[in-house]
Amino acid sequence: MNSGGYTLDQIEYTPAEFYKTLHLGKMMFVYFEQNVSPTISLFLVELEKSAEALRDYGFLVGKVSCEKELVQEYCTEERYQHTAFLFRGGKEFLSFDLDTVFDVNSIVSEVLFAILREEVKYVHTDADLLSMERAARGKRDIVLGYVRSLGTREHRSLMETAYVYGSKYQFILITGGPVLKQLGVKESSLLSGVWFLHCRVHCGLMTSMTPERCPSTLMRKVPSTLNLYSFLQLMEAPLVSEVYVDPSSVPPPQFPYQLTPQVFLFSRPATQHLDMDVATALAWKLRGLALLLLVHRQSPGVKTPEEYNAAYRLPEKSSEVTYLTLHSLSDLLELFITQEKEVEEEEDEDEEEEDSHFERLDDEIAATVFANRANFLDTDSVARLTSENFHTEVAQSSLTVALFYLKWDAVSMAFLNSFVEVAERLLESEVDDVQMSVVDCGEWTDLCAAQVWTDIPFQPITAFPSVLLFRPQQPAQLYRGMLGSEALHRFIMISRIKSPLLLSTQEEVTSFLQEVPHPELSGYRLDRILGLFRTHPEPGSSVFIEATKSLGGEVLSGLLSDELVEKWTAEHFVDSPAVLVFPSWRTGNHPLILPVSSSVKELLTQVRAALLHPLPELTVENLPSILSQGKALLLLFVGEEEDEIGWRQNQALLEEMRSLLELGGEKMERYQTCWIHLGHTPAGMSVLESYLGTLPPLPALVLTHLTTGDEIYQYPPSTPILASSVLQWLQKVEDGTESSAGLLRGDGRSPAFEFYDFLKVMDMQEPDYIEPKTPSEEGEEEDEEVSVEEHLVAEEITEDVSDISPNLHSEL
Repeated sequence: MNSGGYTLDQIEYTPAEFYKTLHLGKMMFVYFEQNVSPTISLFLVELEKSAEALRDYGFLVGKVSCEKELVQEYCTEERYQHTAFLFRGGKEFLSFDLDTVFDVNSIVSEVLFAILREEVKYVHTDADLLSMERAARGKRDIVLGYVRSLGTREHRSLMETAYVYGSKYQFILITGGPVLKQLGVKESSLLSGVWFLHCRVHCGLMTSMTPERCPSTLMRKVPSTLNLYSFLQLMEAPLVSEVYVDPSSVPPPQFPYQLTPQVFLFSRPATQHLDMDVATALAWKLRGLALLLLVHRQSPGVKTPEEYNAAYRLPEKSSEVTYLTLHSLSDLLELFITQEKEVEEEEDEDEEEEDSHFERLDDEIAATVFANRANFLDTDSVARLTSENFHTEVAQSSLTVALFYLKWDAVSMAFLNSFVEVAERLLESEVDDVQMSVVDCGEWTDLCAAQVWTDIPFQPITAFPSVLLFRPQQPAQLYRGMLGSEALHRFIMISRIKSPLLLSTQEEVTSFLQEVPHPELSGYRLDRILGLFRTHPEPGSSVFIEATKSLGGEVLSGLLSDELVEKWTAEHFVDSPAVLVFPSWRTGNHPLILPVSSSVKELLTQVRAALLHPLPELTVENLPSILSQGKALLLLFVGEEEDEIGWRQNQALLEEMRSLLELGGEKMERYQTCWIHLGHTPAGMSVLESYLGTLPPLPALVLTHLTTGDEIYQYPPSTPILASSVLQWLQKVEDGTESSAGLLRGDGRSPAFEFYDFLKVMDMQEPDYIEPKTPSEEGEEEDEEVSVEEHLVAEEITEDVSDISPNLHSEL
């Protein structure tokens, strides 16, 4: 281990020592040190700790100081400052972002996982697991491990075990999703878990083996390396052992079963085969909990009185045997399950439950991010904002789009790819007035927390990922659209257009209403609004201008000058001041006319309501705008058309819903009537099932999100959906004579991560730390005690974009 200049006390290599060791073909985990920040310093401490742990697996761990001497390939790239490298066979094998190898557990687990990536399979659907069970049947057993997050202590234990036993068992890793559901486990109730799938055939003992699935045994202890070793040894123990002496004469279990209880059942010659079957069935249920022994009562060495038919011995009382008279084997099973639960509760009290509030993300997202973890994302097209360069970078561009993200958040990392795609697309189309930038909130916590002394024009970021748009000397604007490249690109392209545009000629108005402002927007349907004000400033014009700024990126807005206002009001019979709305779903240039509101919020509500189709198709994209109306939701679910007849039936249903709106008149204004096509939006099937508890025949008409309660009502399935019948049904609901079909569950989802200022807390732990004072705090007691809870940001970004002000901050 000393070859190549490596010692346990000193892990630093010179470039010459690095190349010498590399050419020896050893496996090496190396970091090339450039500039040492507080975050890097913490990593280097953990790197040194990991050296001893990885030594046991044949890995060398070290660092190379680029300040002393350059390693040409790795010391000249600034982006490698946050990257560590794994070398194997004299070549670079894999790179790791430091956010994925941040402590001993994550370093060891990720390095071993990299080496074992062909042996340890990753699955996230039950179909994948079933396929692997079929492949393993008759060959070898499967060890299935679940961890909520990669790089944890449990993940490390699984990888260490797989490194030793990978040739004997098939190891599978999951991070949640459908596989847990198949195993009968609620994801929210489990931090980690291990299951042993018995896929090898044990003649005569696999009575519970189904034709499709391998029987499984849950490991009921914390998945530490030692517990995993004991568990696997226990899985290799005989399912049922036969003894011919009294239970008190049976020696206690020897290593490695010394901590495992023993259960004794008694057998008679006349019922020997039946007794073995009963013992085998019970042994499967006690698998992992106890060792089962079948005592042949006819043997001379058995002295147990006839009144007892079972016995057990606990590991903490190695010589004492407790005898029982059971009427049901379930009583014995319940005894051990109850004892095991008590032990688990005691262990849980000793464990840190740092993830108890953690909201899991969709397993498919996490799996995608994990699968692409080794692919280095080229971020040359985006700028990196820090608390040091923020003001300078924002001032240099007329529009700065900033993504605030966390590297350990799967959704953030998935959206980061889309964000970079948009940046590259803007470069290709030669859009030079937009600066795409990113902020790593795990590193620049003071910037993301909008601390008072940083003078940042936005409120603390409390949900990740978040996108803000910055213009010099203006409040930030929050992007509320879909987390995809297409939606973000559209939003940015519209945001580039001045809002509102000052229109002074009829030609400019015609161009505004009919032409596409940029070739990149030619494939989109655009909403437009016009403001008519005779004089500037006229009462209401400032409200309109502020509202258009909030609608930037969503709607094209124009403002007519004085002479044009006179002409427009005369030709269109409109009284000024007024706001004309041109929704993209309407044909022709016949606008909807809105009065000028007294507040920005009220005008925004009116404009968004006018832009919404009277009978919209509900999609994932427009769901927020539909729910924001605050109306009860009358939702028609229609299926995918298999032929022209199906298409005509759906069109007839939509026509009936339009008739309902006309027939109901003002009464229907209290409802937001819409429809969802389950072929266009498959997620609607899950929504419908969650509403009613089961999938009803289609079409289905549902009334939900009532302002008076959480009840859900279903239009009678056997009744044709006709406008007059639906009106009568709605009246019954209002009168309280219609029975509800279910309740709307309030699954209020909080942000996946609360923002926590790690750097501030670490600074506070320094003996000479003095908390910086805000201007308002000057003159106060300097020795005032600061609690950790004050560093948790409680505020959420306000719904009204106009409230995002440079003067609004949160104390940390």
